[in-house]
Amino acid sequence: MHKVNLACIVGARPNFMKMEPLLLAFESYPDVNPVLIHTGQHYDANLSDVFFDELGMKRPDISLEVGSGKHGVQTARILERMEQTLEDGTAGGQPYDRVVVVGDVNSTMAATLAAVKLGIPVAHVEAGLRSFDRTMPEEINRIVTDSLSDMLFVSEPAGIENLRREGHADEQLHLVGNVMIDTLQRLLPQARDRNTLREHNLQPGQYGVVTLHRPANVDEPEVLAKLLDVLVETSGRLKLVVPLHPRTRQRIEDFGFAGKLANAPGLVVLPPLGYLDFLALTSQSLLVVTDSGGLQEESTVLGIPCLTMRPNTERPVTVDDGTSTLIGSDAEKLARHIDQILNGDYPRGVVPDLWDGRAADRIAKVLFDDA
Repeated sequence: MHKVNLACIVGARPNFMKMEPLLLAFESYPDVNPVLIHTGQHYDANLSDVFFDELGMKRPDISLEVGSGKHGVQTARILERMEQTLEDGTAGGQPYDRVVVVGDVNSTMAATLAAVKLGIPVAHVEAGLRSFDRTMPEEINRIVTDSLSDMLFVSEPAGIENLRREGHADEQLHLVGNVMIDTLQRLLPQARDRNTLREHNLQPGQYGVVTLHRPANVDEPEVLAKLLDVLVETSGRLKLVVPLHPRTRQRIEDFGFAGKLANAPGLVVLPPLGYLDFLALTSQSLLVVTDSGGLQEESTVLGIPCLTMRPNTERPVTVDDGTSTLIGSDAEKLARHIDQILNGDYPRGVVPDLWDGRAADRIAKVLFDDA
Protein backbone atom coordinates (compact mmCIF):
# COMPACT_ATOMS: atom_id res chain seq x y z
CA MET A 1 0.00 0.00 0.00
CA HIS A 2 1.24 3.49 -0.84
CA LYS A 3 2.43 5.41 2.20
CA VAL A 4 1.01 8.90 2.76
CA ASN A 5 4.03 11.19 2.71
CA LEU A 6 3.56 14.33 4.78
CA ALA A 7 5.90 17.31 4.83
CA CYS A 8 5.50 18.67 8.38
CA ILE A 9 6.88 22.19 8.64
CA VAL A 10 8.30 23.98 11.67
CA GLY A 11 10.26 27.20 11.72
CA ALA A 12 10.05 28.90 15.09
CA ARG A 13 9.92 27.62 18.66
CA PRO A 14 6.14 28.00 19.11
CA ASN A 15 5.75 25.68 16.10
CA PHE A 16 7.50 22.87 17.96
CA MET A 17 4.82 22.74 20.67
CA LYS A 18 2.13 22.61 18.00
CA MET A 19 3.77 20.01 15.76
CA GLU A 20 4.90 17.62 18.50
CA PRO A 21 1.40 16.30 19.39
CA LEU A 22 0.64 15.87 15.68
CA LEU A 23 3.73 13.71 15.18
CA LEU A 24 2.66 11.63 18.17
CA ALA A 25 -0.83 11.20 16.75
CA PHE A 26 0.52 10.24 13.32
CA GLU A 27 2.42 7.33 14.92
CA SER A 28 -0.89 5.48 15.21
CA TYR A 29 -1.07 5.31 11.41
CA PRO A 30 1.59 2.92 10.05
CA ASP A 31 0.88 3.92 6.47
CA VAL A 32 1.75 7.57 7.18
CA ASN A 33 5.31 8.84 6.72
CA PRO A 34 5.70 12.27 8.39
CA VAL A 35 8.89 14.09 7.34
CA LEU A 36 9.80 16.89 9.74
CA ILE A 37 11.26 19.90 7.93
CA HIS A 38 12.77 22.71 10.03
CA THR A 39 13.23 25.92 8.06
CA GLY A 40 15.59 27.35 10.67
CA GLN A 41 13.67 30.63 10.84
CA HIS A 42 14.51 30.67 14.57
CA TYR A 43 17.60 28.68 15.17
CA ASP A 44 19.76 28.75 18.25
CA ALA A 45 21.55 25.40 18.62
CA ASN A 46 21.28 25.39 22.41
CA LEU A 47 17.68 26.57 22.64
CA SER A 48 16.45 24.39 19.80
CA ASP A 49 18.15 21.30 21.22
CA VAL A 50 16.61 22.01 24.63
CA PHE A 51 13.15 22.31 23.08
CA PHE A 52 13.45 19.07 21.11
CA ASP A 53 14.78 17.24 24.18
CA GLU A 54 12.10 18.56 26.54
CA LEU A 55 9.26 17.84 24.16
CA GLY A 56 10.56 14.35 23.43
CA MET A 57 10.34 15.35 19.78
CA LYS A 58 12.35 13.75 17.00
CA ARG A 59 15.06 15.85 15.40
CA PRO A 60 14.20 17.33 11.99
CA ASP A 61 14.65 15.05 9.02
CA ILE A 62 15.56 18.08 6.90
CA SER A 63 16.96 21.45 8.03
CA LEU A 64 16.87 24.39 5.63
CA GLU A 65 18.93 26.73 7.86
CA VAL A 66 17.47 29.97 6.48
CA GLY A 67 18.39 32.01 9.56
CA SER A 68 17.04 35.39 10.59
CA GLY A 69 16.52 38.47 8.42
CA LYS A 70 13.95 41.01 7.30
CA HIS A 71 10.54 39.59 6.50
CA GLY A 72 11.00 39.75 2.74
CA VAL A 73 14.49 38.27 2.76
CA GLN A 74 13.58 35.50 5.18
CA THR A 75 10.36 34.62 3.36
CA ALA A 76 12.21 34.51 0.03
CA ARG A 77 14.89 32.17 1.42
CA ILE A 78 12.27 29.83 2.87
CA LEU A 79 10.27 29.85 -0.36
CA GLU A 80 13.34 29.07 -2.48
CA ARG A 81 14.66 26.27 -0.27
CA MET A 82 11.24 24.81 0.47
CA GLU A 83 10.37 24.61 -3.23
CA GLN A 84 13.53 22.61 -3.92
CA THR A 85 12.96 20.37 -0.91
CA LEU A 86 9.39 19.57 -1.92
CA GLU A 87 10.44 18.94 -5.53
CA ASP A 88 13.12 16.49 -4.31
CA GLY A 89 10.52 14.44 -2.44
CA THR A 90 11.20 12.09 0.45
CA ALA A 91 14.49 10.33 1.17
CA GLY A 92 13.14 7.45 -0.91
CA GLY A 93 12.37 9.77 -3.79
CA GLN A 94 8.61 9.61 -3.32
CA PRO A 95 6.52 12.78 -3.85
CA TYR A 96 4.83 14.47 -0.92
CA ASP A 97 1.08 13.93 -0.73
CA ARG A 98 0.41 16.85 1.59
CA VAL A 99 2.12 19.65 3.50
CA VAL A 100 1.11 20.28 7.13
CA VAL A 101 1.81 23.76 8.55
CA VAL A 102 1.07 25.16 11.99
CA GLY A 103 0.68 28.65 13.42
CA ASP A 104 1.40 31.96 11.75
CA VAL A 105 5.13 32.56 11.33
CA ASN A 106 6.90 33.38 8.06
CA SER A 107 7.76 29.69 7.59
CA THR A 108 4.05 28.82 7.71
CA MET A 109 3.16 31.19 4.89
CA ALA A 110 6.24 30.58 2.73
CA ALA A 111 5.96 26.78 2.93
CA THR A 112 2.29 27.02 1.99
CA LEU A 113 3.03 29.17 -1.03
CA ALA A 114 5.79 26.84 -2.19
CA ALA A 115 3.52 23.81 -1.83
CA VAL A 116 0.48 25.10 -3.67
CA LYS A 117 2.60 26.33 -6.59
CA LEU A 118 3.81 22.74 -6.91
CA GLY A 119 0.27 21.39 -6.69
CA ILE A 120 0.70 19.89 -3.22
CA PRO A 121 -2.35 20.41 -0.95
CA VAL A 122 -1.85 22.09 2.43
CA ALA A 123 -3.44 21.51 5.83
CA HIS A 124 -3.22 24.49 8.20
CA VAL A 125 -3.40 23.77 11.91
CA GLU A 126 -4.55 26.77 13.98
CA ALA A 127 -6.45 28.24 11.05
CA GLY A 128 -8.97 31.07 11.20
CA LEU A 129 -7.42 33.13 13.99
CA ARG A 130 -7.81 36.84 13.31
CA SER A 131 -6.76 39.92 15.28
CA PHE A 132 -8.09 42.18 12.46
CA ASP A 133 -4.87 44.17 12.82
CA ARG A 134 -2.94 44.05 9.55
CA THR A 135 0.01 45.89 11.05
CA MET A 136 0.91 42.53 12.63
CA PRO A 137 3.04 40.39 10.30
CA GLU A 138 1.42 37.30 11.81
CA GLU A 139 -2.01 38.46 10.65
CA ILE A 140 -0.82 38.67 7.04
CA ASN A 141 0.70 35.20 7.35
CA ARG A 142 -2.58 33.80 8.71
CA ILE A 143 -4.71 35.30 5.95
CA VAL A 144 -2.42 34.17 3.13
CA THR A 145 -1.97 30.66 4.57
CA ASP A 146 -5.70 30.13 5.08
CA SER A 147 -6.54 31.43 1.60
CA LEU A 148 -4.27 28.81 0.02
CA SER A 149 -4.95 25.80 2.27
CA ASP A 150 -7.62 23.24 1.43
CA MET A 151 -7.90 21.75 4.97
CA LEU A 152 -8.37 24.20 7.83
CA PHE A 153 -8.09 22.92 11.39
CA VAL A 154 -9.56 25.44 13.82
CA SER A 155 -9.05 25.83 17.57
CA GLU A 156 -12.09 27.95 18.53
CA PRO A 157 -15.55 28.81 17.14
CA ALA A 158 -14.61 32.38 16.16
CA GLY A 159 -12.13 30.89 13.71
CA ILE A 160 -14.89 28.99 11.92
CA GLU A 161 -16.93 32.18 11.55
CA ASN A 162 -13.91 34.13 10.27
CA LEU A 163 -13.21 31.53 7.60
CA ARG A 164 -16.83 31.30 6.52
CA ARG A 165 -16.93 35.08 6.19
CA GLU A 166 -13.84 34.88 3.98
CA GLY A 167 -15.61 32.45 1.65
CA HIS A 168 -14.28 29.04 2.70
CA ALA A 169 -16.60 26.09 2.19
CA ASP A 170 -17.84 24.26 5.27
CA GLU A 171 -16.30 20.97 4.11
CA GLN A 172 -12.86 22.58 4.43
CA LEU A 173 -13.41 23.61 8.05
CA HIS A 174 -12.75 21.37 11.06
CA LEU A 175 -13.19 22.56 14.66
CA VAL A 176 -10.73 20.29 16.47
CA GLY A 177 -9.46 22.14 19.55
CA ASN A 178 -6.03 23.46 20.43
CA VAL A 179 -2.87 21.42 19.84
CA MET A 180 -0.88 23.71 22.17
CA ILE A 181 -3.04 22.40 25.00
CA ASP A 182 -2.23 18.81 24.00
CA THR A 183 1.43 19.57 24.72
CA LEU A 184 0.67 21.46 27.91
CA GLN A 185 -1.42 18.66 29.39
CA ARG A 186 1.09 15.96 28.48
CA LEU A 187 4.06 17.81 29.99
CA LEU A 188 2.44 19.64 32.93
CA PRO A 189 3.21 16.90 35.52
CA GLN A 190 6.82 16.77 34.35
CA ALA A 191 7.12 20.57 34.52
CA ARG A 192 5.74 20.76 38.05
CA ASP A 193 8.20 18.09 39.21
CA ARG A 194 11.15 20.30 38.33
CA ASN A 195 13.11 22.34 40.87
CA THR A 196 12.36 25.62 39.08
CA LEU A 197 10.45 27.28 41.93
CA ARG A 198 12.92 26.19 44.60
CA GLU A 199 15.85 27.44 42.52
CA HIS A 200 14.36 30.94 42.57
CA ASN A 201 12.96 30.85 46.11
CA LEU A 202 9.34 30.94 44.95
CA GLN A 203 6.20 29.54 46.55
CA PRO A 204 3.21 28.36 44.46
CA GLY A 205 0.55 31.05 44.11
CA GLN A 206 2.77 33.74 45.64
CA TYR A 207 4.34 35.31 42.55
CA GLY A 208 3.50 36.56 39.08
CA VAL A 209 5.14 35.96 35.69
CA VAL A 210 5.81 38.76 33.19
CA THR A 211 6.80 38.42 29.51
CA LEU A 212 6.95 41.45 27.21
CA HIS A 213 8.55 41.73 23.79
CA ARG A 214 6.17 43.31 21.27
CA PRO A 215 7.27 46.66 19.79
CA ALA A 216 4.17 48.49 21.03
CA ASN A 217 5.23 47.73 24.61
CA VAL A 218 9.01 47.95 24.53
CA ASP A 219 10.12 50.19 21.65
CA GLU A 220 8.82 53.53 22.98
CA PRO A 221 10.72 54.85 26.04
CA GLU A 222 7.69 56.56 27.58
CA VAL A 223 5.48 53.47 27.24
CA LEU A 224 8.11 51.08 28.55
CA ALA A 225 8.98 53.38 31.47
CA LYS A 226 5.38 53.51 32.66
CA LEU A 227 4.95 49.74 32.39
CA LEU A 228 8.18 49.13 34.29
CA ASP A 229 7.05 51.54 37.00
CA VAL A 230 3.87 49.52 37.51
CA LEU A 231 5.83 46.28 37.66
CA VAL A 232 8.34 47.73 40.13
CA GLU A 233 5.53 48.98 42.38
CA THR A 234 3.73 45.64 42.18
CA SER A 235 6.92 43.76 43.07
CA GLY A 236 6.82 45.42 46.47
CA ARG A 237 3.61 43.44 47.14
CA LEU A 238 4.09 40.34 45.00
CA LYS A 239 7.26 38.80 43.62
CA LEU A 240 7.36 39.07 39.83
CA VAL A 241 9.43 36.69 37.71
CA VAL A 242 10.54 38.26 34.42
CA PRO A 243 12.17 35.93 31.85
CA LEU A 244 13.60 38.79 29.81
CA HIS A 245 13.35 38.58 26.02
CA PRO A 246 16.60 39.70 24.32
CA ARG A 247 14.75 42.47 22.50
CA THR A 248 13.30 43.81 25.74
CA ARG A 249 16.64 43.58 27.55
CA GLN A 250 18.26 45.59 24.78
CA ARG A 251 15.58 48.30 24.93
CA ILE A 252 15.90 48.57 28.70
CA GLU A 253 19.64 49.08 28.35
CA ASP A 254 19.29 51.49 25.41
CA PHE A 255 16.79 53.67 27.31
CA GLY A 256 18.80 53.67 30.54
CA PHE A 257 16.13 51.81 32.53
CA ALA A 258 18.35 49.06 33.97
CA GLY A 259 18.41 50.87 37.32
CA LYS A 260 14.63 50.50 37.63
CA LEU A 261 15.00 46.72 37.69
CA ALA A 262 18.13 46.66 39.83
CA ASN A 263 16.43 48.70 42.58
CA ALA A 264 13.40 46.38 42.78
CA PRO A 265 14.33 43.34 44.89
CA GLY A 266 10.88 41.82 44.26
CA LEU A 267 11.64 41.50 40.53
CA VAL A 268 13.33 38.21 39.66
CA VAL A 269 14.91 38.81 36.24
CA LEU A 270 15.83 35.62 34.35
CA PRO A 271 17.13 34.80 30.86
CA PRO A 272 14.73 33.13 28.41
CA LEU A 273 13.73 29.69 29.66
CA GLY A 274 13.09 26.28 28.14
CA TYR A 275 9.51 25.08 27.80
CA LEU A 276 9.40 22.96 30.96
CA ASP A 277 10.96 25.56 33.27
CA PHE A 278 8.67 28.23 31.88
CA LEU A 279 5.60 26.02 32.26
CA ALA A 280 6.67 25.21 35.82
CA LEU A 281 6.63 28.95 36.57
CA THR A 282 3.45 29.95 34.76
CA SER A 283 1.36 26.98 35.90
CA GLN A 284 1.95 27.75 39.59
CA SER A 285 1.76 31.54 39.46
CA LEU A 286 -0.90 33.87 40.84
CA LEU A 287 -1.06 35.97 37.68
CA VAL A 288 0.50 36.39 34.25
CA VAL A 289 1.29 39.65 32.43
CA THR A 290 2.14 38.99 28.78
CA ASP A 291 1.94 40.04 25.16
CA SER A 292 2.41 36.44 24.00
CA GLY A 293 -0.37 34.68 22.09
CA GLY A 294 0.27 31.18 23.35
CA LEU A 295 0.39 32.23 26.99
CA GLN A 296 -3.16 33.60 26.74
CA GLU A 297 -4.30 30.09 25.81
CA GLU A 298 -2.25 28.28 28.42
CA SER A 299 -3.37 30.64 31.22
CA THR A 300 -7.01 30.06 30.31
CA VAL A 301 -6.63 26.28 30.61
CA LEU A 302 -4.66 26.63 33.84
CA GLY A 303 -7.27 29.01 35.32
CA ILE A 304 -4.68 31.73 35.96
CA PRO A 305 -5.54 35.44 35.45
CA CYS A 306 -3.79 36.73 32.33
CA LEU A 307 -3.36 40.46 31.70
CA THR A 308 -2.72 40.61 27.98
CA MET A 309 -0.66 43.64 26.94
CA ARG A 310 -2.24 43.98 23.53
CA PRO A 311 -5.17 46.04 22.18
CA ASN A 312 -6.57 43.03 20.34
CA THR A 313 -6.27 39.27 20.21
CA GLU A 314 -6.67 36.61 17.55
CA ARG A 315 -7.79 34.30 20.36
CA PRO A 316 -11.05 35.92 21.53
CA VAL A 317 -12.24 32.82 23.36
CA THR A 318 -9.53 33.49 25.97
CA VAL A 319 -11.23 36.82 26.72
CA ASP A 320 -14.88 35.82 26.24
CA ASP A 321 -14.70 32.53 28.17
CA GLY A 322 -11.20 32.32 29.61
CA THR A 323 -9.02 34.26 32.02
CA SER A 324 -7.54 36.92 29.73
CA THR A 325 -8.19 40.68 29.85
CA LEU A 326 -6.94 42.97 27.08
CA ILE A 327 -4.84 45.79 28.55
CA GLY A 328 -3.10 47.27 25.50
CA SER A 329 -0.07 49.31 26.59
CA ASP A 330 -2.09 51.13 29.28
CA ALA A 331 -0.05 51.21 32.49
CA GLU A 332 -2.94 52.56 34.57
CA LYS A 333 -5.27 49.78 33.39
CA LEU A 334 -2.56 47.25 34.14
CA ALA A 335 -2.21 48.55 37.69
CA ARG A 336 -5.98 48.46 38.26
CA HIS A 337 -6.30 44.86 37.15
CA ILE A 338 -3.30 43.75 39.17
CA ASP A 339 -5.03 45.28 42.21
CA GLN A 340 -8.21 43.41 41.27
CA ILE A 341 -6.33 40.10 41.18
CA LEU A 342 -4.50 40.76 44.45
CA ASN A 343 -7.82 41.67 46.10
CA GLY A 344 -9.41 38.41 44.90
CA ASP A 345 -11.95 40.19 42.68
CA TYR A 346 -10.82 38.97 39.26
CA PRO A 347 -13.48 36.92 37.41
CA ARG A 348 -12.96 33.19 36.94
CA GLY A 349 -12.94 31.73 33.44
CA VAL A 350 -13.85 28.37 31.94
CA VAL A 351 -11.88 26.06 29.65
CA PRO A 352 -13.10 26.31 26.03
CA ASP A 353 -14.75 23.31 24.40
CA LEU A 354 -12.35 20.77 22.86
CA TRP A 355 -9.31 22.19 24.68
CA ASP A 356 -8.93 18.78 26.26
CA GLY A 357 -5.59 17.46 25.06
CA ARG A 358 -7.06 15.44 22.13
CA ALA A 359 -6.88 17.98 19.29
CA ALA A 360 -4.07 16.17 17.45
CA ASP A 361 -6.00 12.90 17.52
CA ARG A 362 -8.99 14.64 15.93
CA ILE A 363 -6.78 16.15 13.24
CA ALA A 364 -5.23 12.78 12.41
CA LYS A 365 -8.70 11.22 12.20
CA VAL A 366 -9.85 13.84 9.68
CA LEU A 367 -6.65 13.50 7.65
CA PHE A 368 -6.58 9.71 7.48
CA ASP A 369 -9.79 8.06 8.72
CA ASP A 370 -12.28 10.45 7.16
CA ALA A 371 -10.38 11.19 3.97
